[in-house]
Amino acid sequence: MSLIENERTKLLANALDRASTACLVAGLIAPLAAFANPLDGAYRFGFGSVLGTVIWISAALALHLMARRILGELRP
Repeated sequence: MSLIENERTKLLANALDRASTACLVAGLIAPLAAFANPLDGAYRFGFGSVLGTVIWISAALALHLMARRILGELRP
């Protein structure tokens, strides 16, 4: 692999990792913030919100693992 190909691989892995961070925020931090600051009981934890959180965290984990796998393909 050339230096340019290595840098492109790193950019792709970084983009995937940033997307995984966004999924983590959307699925975990945002619902916790909504639960801690309820507006007239507008947000309640239920099966749907727990399922949504599990799906978002699973997506974050999958994206992060894909980024790690891509970085594993780098060559000196």
